[in-house]
Amino acid sequence: MNSSSFQSTLKVHGRAFAHIAAFHPEITALRRDLHAHPELGFEEVYTAGRVHEALKVCGVDEIHTGIGKTGLVAVIKGRSDTSGKMIGLRADMDALPLAEHNDFAWKSKTAGLMHGCGHDGHTAMLVGAARYLADTRNFDGTAVLIFQPGEEGCGGAKLMIEEGLFERFPEQSIYGMHNWPAMRPGTIGLNPGPMMAAADRITIEITGKGGHGAHPCQTIDPVLVAAHIITAVQSIVSRNVKALDSAVISLCAMHAGDLGAMSVIPDKATLVGTVRAFTPAVQNLVERRLTEMCTAVAMGFGATATVNYERLYPATVNTLAEARFAGDVAQTLVGRDNVVLDLEPSMGAEDFSFMLQVKPGAYLRIGQGEENGVGSCYLHNSRYDFNDDILPLGAALHASLIEQGMPLATV
Repeated sequence: MNSSSFQSTLKVHGRAFAHIAAFHPEITALRRDLHAHPELGFEEVYTAGRVHEALKVCGVDEIHTGIGKTGLVAVIKGRSDTSGKMIGLRADMDALPLAEHNDFAWKSKTAGLMHGCGHDGHTAMLVGAARYLADTRNFDGTAVLIFQPGEEGCGGAKLMIEEGLFERFPEQSIYGMHNWPAMRPGTIGLNPGPMMAAADRITIEITGKGGHGAHPCQTIDPVLVAAHIITAVQSIVSRNVKALDSAVISLCAMHAGDLGAMSVIPDKATLVGTVRAFTPAVQNLVERRLTEMCTAVAMGFGATATVNYERLYPATVNTLAEARFAGDVAQTLVGRDNVVLDLEPSMGAEDFSFMLQVKPGAYLRIGQGEENGVGSCYLHNSRYDFNDDILPLGAALHASLIEQGMPLATV
């Protein structure tokens, strides 16, 4: 896009931001209400109810409930439908099992639960987009707005797909976004490939022979075996995975014995952790080497070890054409200098990946972190809060993907 056409496009598509900014206080109030009432995956009854209520006020054409248990889908028709196109937008709704340590007025009212990842903000942004799109209808086709439950480890996207999401609403493409505290407000980032890694869960069960801690020669100590396994598996990434590929193996929890029994060697030890990678080939390699290594290390001590390898979320991989389009749309809103088109992938995981396995699309990051200030606390932290200043931009980005993806015909 040359300079003159970029400036022209910016003038046209800046309308969405200006329109949405007028009701910024209302979507902020919705966001803070959702923050105060966090709910876990597939338990988002209050959240879904508030979204349903807001969508009716927005004047969307259709609201479909109960898809993926607590999920909702809103349909908004453009001024015309000569294109026959349908584009999907997705926001996640669930919170985390985390105690909040903030003290502002909208802090969580539910002990042990909080919106520590910004899904309350994502939901509010998509509601803001719904209001704008229903008000203006400056597009040719159909917008499908997906309010998804259970992103945090529950696979809500997968369940919605299994319950006929894309058969009922056959979008040609789909887009999602996530706030990013490491980027400043007014910036947007993505890349034309992997955005987030696959997430796998590993459980290693070690069986030895328990006994008295004073007579270890009569035992097969599973704690000692676990210690050697913890060290040994770290060589898989450094010595088996190609240097140009990426993988992470983290053993994050261990259970063995009883803290009150200082002199009892237990029979069993259990290790739990995660594997992150960007390709199935690397996942296959890590799974095979984990099984081989854990079995061999345990055998060397006379113990046994079994590895249970669960593939939870696949990698989140943007499709080339849709990533380029989303990047162009972002530039019309914030300018070329504020869009990162080669954003470094994250080893975190996201179940929007299931949707991208079925439909072309893109996953974007929207900056929210002011240096050492609002929105800078990282995700999944007990003091995290969504930066309400970015709500209009996020809503405008959603809406602009619809308007520019299904433009009205010009005479």
